[in-house]
Amino acid sequence: MYSHNLNLKIIYRFLGLTSMLNGVFMLIAVPFSLYHQEEAYKGILTGGIVTIAIGLLLYFFNKPTSTNIQKKEGYLIVTLGWLILSFTGMLPYLFSGSIPNISNAFFETISGYSTTGSSILTDIESMPKGILFWRSATHWIGGMGIIVLTIAILPLLGIGGMQLFMAEAPGPSTDKLHPRISDTAKRLWLIYVILTFSEFFLLKLAGMTWFDAINHAMATMSTGGFSTKNDSVAYYNAMPLVQYIIIFFMFVAGTNFVLSYFALKGQFQKIFKSEEFKYYLIGFIGLTFVIATIILFFQNPDLETTIEHPMIYGKVESAFRHAAFQVISVITTTGFVSADFTMWSFFATAIFFSLFFVGGSAGSTSGGVKIVRHIIMLKSSFLEFKKALHPNAIIPVRYDEKPVNQTIVFNIISFFIIYMLIFVVSSTILTLMGLDFISALGAAGSSLGNIGPALGSVSPVDNYAHLSDPAKWFCSFLMLIGRLELFTVLILFSPFFWRKN
Repeated sequence: MYSHNLNLKIIYRFLGLTSMLNGVFMLIAVPFSLYHQEEAYKGILTGGIVTIAIGLLLYFFNKPTSTNIQKKEGYLIVTLGWLILSFTGMLPYLFSGSIPNISNAFFETISGYSTTGSSILTDIESMPKGILFWRSATHWIGGMGIIVLTIAILPLLGIGGMQLFMAEAPGPSTDKLHPRISDTAKRLWLIYVILTFSEFFLLKLAGMTWFDAINHAMATMSTGGFSTKNDSVAYYNAMPLVQYIIIFFMFVAGTNFVLSYFALKGQFQKIFKSEEFKYYLIGFIGLTFVIATIILFFQNPDLETTIEHPMIYGKVESAFRHAAFQVISVITTTGFVSADFTMWSFFATAIFFSLFFVGGSAGSTSGGVKIVRHIIMLKSSFLEFKKALHPNAIIPVRYDEKPVNQTIVFNIISFFIIYMLIFVVSSTILTLMGLDFISALGAAGSSLGNIGPALGSVSPVDNYAHLSDPAKWFCSFLMLIGRLELFTVLILFSPFFWRKN
């Protein structure tokens, strides 16, 4: 027997609110087109009006008798919310004629909202400025999640949002800054806004144009990776300060936002007590040294072609800068490119491919598996060795000096098994869709981990334009489930979800 107890009106009402907010963000892109005297403003304006109209219809024609959101409604709202964002978000591309193909427009849009950063555009710099701003804005909206933003105003509607936050918050950690979930959402977005504008001002001071600075700031803090330049951040290889600023903010964006909150309050001792942060920092520094060493002593001869000005600021500095940039870009799943890391020897390529499955911190805007899951899985594995020697001992997994509930450990192990299974199956499917083996591995790992640049024909200096339409839709699906941490979407395909309670 299938469920008739879903509160459909509250779902439609919430989707309407999401659509209206999305439309308002679209309208913000209109002035950029008008300022640059582009015809594209008509398409963006039309897209915004249509999106707001859809939202108004969904919102005002669905007045629920109950405003209570249960887990089932939460999962549906988040998944359908992301889909309505993507389907309405592609309207400016279609109406302006910038990306006339629906498959391409949807791919670019969901790549934006999922903060993946994969692109089908072959000449980014020829695109209208208003469209480029909207493209970066999809990152910024998706980064923290428009769902979380909406939770901040739900109390005004008399609707509680804890179930939504649990389904949307990135990673297994949902540390709260405030007992009220709506106040937590407000604080998270405030931090997000402060950091975005801080990076914008610093990039402008470092020599970027104001337009490029705001676009790269939005793409960095969302760990998205869309750039306004064909060469991505490699365009600024002669401006090291720009790249160092982006490195710093990529690192911050990949850090748990709760820790960023403590940092802004001056409570630094809480940051360095975080076990995940220690692994994150040490891993970043260690891998930077390893990759820099490879660049300096073991790189392929073709490396010089991937760095425009390798000797201007010294070969050692250049090597460490590019190593740090690409390591943090992949770990945080940002996907910005300062050089083609596939040219730094097969060993370096293997390291970067393995980083596809790491991810940033839980509670950050990054995608991937997340560092905390790896920590708990490793600790659980080592405990199994101890239990083999002392079978009667009761030894819990400890994280941040606290015992971890066994249910959480099992959940994390299940997540990783399903994640890797999806990766293997997806890689196989992409080979059936025409990709060679290396490109299929790269595209599957990159899409599922919301990374962007991959391997083979979708390497850091290539894009996804050559994929067939079915392959683009399939990669879009992988981006969605990866962004929403697998279970939020996959549970909808389970018959148990639709059965009556």
